Amino acid sequence: MVDFSLSDEQKALRALARQFAENEIAPLAAEHDREAKHPSAILEKAHSVGLMNMTIPEALGGGGLGMMETCLVAEELTAACAGIGSAIIANTLALTPLLVAGTREQLERHVRPLCAGPDLAALCMTEPQAGSDVGAIRTTAASRDDGYVINGSKTLIDNGGVAQLYCVFASTSVKKGVRGISAFVVPFNVRGISVGKQEDKMGQRAINTSEVIFDNVLVSAESRLGDEGQGFKIFLETLSRNKPWIAAASVGVARAALEAATAYAQDRVQFGQPLASFQAIQFKLADMAIKIEAARLLTWHAAWLVDQELRHDYESAISKCYASDIAMEVTTEAVQVFGGYGYIKEYPVEKYMRDAKAFQIYMGTNEIQRHIIAQGLLR
Repeated sequence: MVDFSLSDEQKALRALARQFAENEIAPLAAEHDREAKHPSAILEKAHSVGLMNMTIPEALGGGGLGMMETCLVAEELTAACAGIGSAIIANTLALTPLLVAGTREQLERHVRPLCAGPDLAALCMTEPQAGSDVGAIRTTAASRDDGYVINGSKTLIDNGGVAQLYCVFASTSVKKGVRGISAFVVPFNVRGISVGKQEDKMGQRAINTSEVIFDNVLVSAESRLGDEGQGFKIFLETLSRNKPWIAAASVGVARAALEAATAYAQDRVQFGQPLASFQAIQFKLADMAIKIEAARLLTWHAAWLVDQELRHDYESAISKCYASDIAMEVTTEAVQVFGGYGYIKEYPVEKYMRDAKAFQIYMGTNEIQRHIIAQGLLR
């Protein structure tokens, strides 16, 4: 039997997230976007009400919730601001390698202290010459008697300049390509780690995105997650588990754009009548709604599979790809409904459009998602 109803607890969580988004995020969204301002005060409040670290087990100080609950919260937070919402939820992504491959000792040492406050973690894979081509990474982790020495530079790292903990993917054997990648958990206060430039982005400007540089960073063997050469497998599982909340975040931005366009179409009068009275505008709004509803259902299905610990790579890729594509389409159409005013920063839809674009790129471009989907079909 298929049941799309939410439990009372899930409804209460969604209501909490919506109230938080409306009261704490929305009033400051334009300011944080304009100034590319890290939302530290909002993060503290989000942590205090339980909206951070939701997928971390309660025994480690997290929420002990599933991907479905994370998706409900992600949609609400990103409807208010995609950048701030992503900053709040980013630990869910960054700490997944520890949940996938960490030992009990590693979880206790690194995850529990992080969850005690509004601290942040960052996932470090992307490099200047290695985006979708993960096998091209050049950050190395050279083995020695007392551990590993990490050298290299990571780029486009969300929360990179403000994180207290890094999950770093580096090559322990460059000649093996992806089979030579290993994963490490590294606190920011280790000698040799520095933060490079903060990126001046088109959208999602409220989440800090920076270079992170590793210069002869010595870590112990106990910092490695899993065995040598398992890093790529850990990375793929991390992405697959987290794609549903990226899809949900895309739905949130699209929903906000539709709500803004609907309200504007009802208020804006042209040729003596509201825009909403014209069939061309009605059809635009209807198509936007259809896409959003479909994307949400795909997202919930993928999240359910993750929570049931069933195979989900195919469905997660579909949800992320479709939801982020329709977010770009819907936000673009919302700008069109607003006409000339849609191009002006006084109105929110131009921000929605800028914010939506990142989701088509983030956590694997949609071209890569289509490759994964095709592999699933041809397997």
